[in-house]
Amino acid sequence: MTALVWVEHEQGAVKDATLAAVTAAGKLGAVHALVAGHGAEARSAAEAAARIAGVETVLLANDPAYAHALAENVAPLAAQVMAGYDAFVAPATTTGKNVAPRVAALLDVMQLSDVIGIEGEKTFVRPIYAGNAIATVESTDAKLVLTVRGTAFERAAAEGGSAPIEEISGPGDAGLSAFVSLEATKSERPELTSAKIVVSGGRALKDAATFEQVLVPLADKLGAAIGASRAAVDAGYISNDYQVGQTGKIVAPELYIAIGISGAIQHLAGMKDARTIVAINKDPDAPIFQVADLGLVGDLFTIVPELTAKL
Repeated sequence: MTALVWVEHEQGAVKDATLAAVTAAGKLGAVHALVAGHGAEARSAAEAAARIAGVETVLLANDPAYAHALAENVAPLAAQVMAGYDAFVAPATTTGKNVAPRVAALLDVMQLSDVIGIEGEKTFVRPIYAGNAIATVESTDAKLVLTVRGTAFERAAAEGGSAPIEEISGPGDAGLSAFVSLEATKSERPELTSAKIVVSGGRALKDAATFEQVLVPLADKLGAAIGASRAAVDAGYISNDYQVGQTGKIVAPELYIAIGISGAIQHLAGMKDARTIVAINKDPDAPIFQVADLGLVGDLFTIVPELTAKL
């Protein structure tokens, strides 16, 4: 079996989630990578993908239609290339979840979503019911389309490979969508999904100013990424780029500090795989304490500044 991994990249650099997808694809068989983009950035991304350990061939589609990874354009390209492959593997990121279902529809197969384990060429493990149950499923489709959870697989080494780069052409612009503008959040902090330490805040932090005042100094001391519960995002404390949970980002850092987060199932689904979980909440019966390794019951507005001062 040969798997085609869709390479998610930005400004010529391959994203970490793709490295995990390469590891997952390697469990199916030979791994080839598909890079879609335009100009020098696409070429840089292809060269970076060629250096990933385990990648045997890189296919580069360099066309203005693929400059911004619009799913309506990328999916037909991937579906066309899939004529020579057995499986299409994409990271379960926002963009990956946008592309993969379209590829599955064009191939007329069922998608396997959020895969966390591969037990055979057709047998996969995935969470259901917000991670409260784990299902083992078997596909009967001739071709596979799956998204893989980046935190469930080790990242392939970004260096060590020397795959050849083969330029290909695709259908181009489908005319269904157009790139208008990008409003990106720039931060000096580690990326949320790949950070070793994450400090998250909940609705108990009252407002956006308090959220920043309490969490930012602690995150700065720890060199941590900042996250938030859905309640905090919905209340406007911080943008949804920072949401951790079933409908946000899935994280599995070495240390996760949940501050003022009650621990709703939706949030737990996004962070319970963290190696060590620390919870700070004034409610001793908060569900977050059921998954926490360390718990502090008390006023976060007293505890967090004291903790920050002692670091």
